[in-house]
Parts: sequence; C-alpha cells; structure tokens
Amino acid sequence: MEISAKPKRPAHPAHSHGRVDPSIRRSRAGIRAVALSLAVLGAAALVQTVLFLLTDSVALLADLIHNFGDAATAIPLAIAFALRSERAEDVAGLFVVAAIFVSACVAGVEAISRLIHPSTPSHLVVLALAGAIGFAANWLAAQIRTRAGRVLSSPALVADGAHARADAYVSLGVIASAACVAIGLRIADPLIGLAITAVILRITWQSWRTVRGG
Repeated sequence: MEISAKPKRPAHPAHSHGRVDPSIRRSRAGIRAVALSLAVLGAAALVQTVLFLLTDSVALLADLIHNFGDAATAIPLAIAFALRSERAEDVAGLFVVAAIFVSACVAGVEAISRLIHPSTPSHLVVLALAGAIGFAANWLAAQIRTRAGRVLSSPALVADGAHARADAYVSLGVIASAACVAIGLRIADPLIGLAITAVILRITWQSWRTVRGG
C-alpha cells in the first residue's frame, strides 16, 4: 500500500479582519484530530496489553508495541499544530517515522527471541479478539488522521493516517496467529511476529517518502 505524495500546504494570510485567523482554525482542527486518534489508539493498546498478559503471544506483543508507538506520535503532531509552524510539522513527521522504525526493531527482537525460546500462546479466542480490537482502532484512527491531513494539507498527518491504515491490516496478523496455533502450527506465532515487523519496516519507508515529499 503506497502512501500518497506530500500535499501542498495552502498559503495562510498574514492577518484577518473580523474573523478567526485561518492559521488558528487550522491549529485547532489539527490538535482535535490528533487528540481523538490518540484516545482511540491509546485505549486499544491498553486493552491489548491486558489481553497479552493472558495470551503471551509475540504477534500480539508486536502489534501492541506498534500501537503504543503509533499513539505516541500524536504528541509531536499536537505540539506542531499548537505552534502553528510548518517547520514544526516537518519535524513532527520525522518523529512519526522514527517511532514507526523503533517499534519495528522492538517487535523484531521479541519475535526472534520467541523463535529461540519457543512458547505457545494460550486463550486463542482472547488473542483473536485482541487482533480485532487492534484492527478497528487503527482503521478508525486512520480515517480521522487522513481526512484531517488532507483538509489541512499536512504531510505529517497524512503519513500518520496511512500508517494507521496499514496497521489495521497488520492487526489481522494477530487473528491469523490465533487461527494457526489453533490448528497446531505453534511456530506460526513468532513467524507472524516477524512478518508484522517486515510490514512495519515497509511502512517506515513509505512514511519517510511522504514526509520528505518523495
């Protein structure tokens, strides 16, 4: 899934008369979008954490690590919109890319560790439920961020929206892990964790291209 090219920002007038300055409206709209997506992803990650403690699935661990990282990207984006600075938005975009990359590294290390020290997930219905929660939360966050990013012509927000949309499909890997373990393919859980890591790395590259305008 390719992330769209970097959108052009509209020129903001230096001042306004008798109305709210467009840059202030843009700032408020941006902060509202990132705050709402933060609430959605943060709540999902917290629920997934509880479910991970029950299932001990490395595929779920990779997904929830990434969801926590994705939620955290709302912080630099909110700061950038509060500052009403295009430069700050560009820097926030780089933080988004860095957060995605770090989550991929952590997920990859955990998956490799589980291959070396095998452990079979339990509570498979709960594991599948956790994947469904991750999918729904990321899909909703993607809609919020992408719509706002296009309206506000914010490359960082567009990149984060595409990132969340791809993450929705990544969360389906958790459901696949539960299904594979249920039919006796115990090694599928860490292998799916590695596959999720590979997808996250691809998302990192696509987000980098969007933020840099490639």
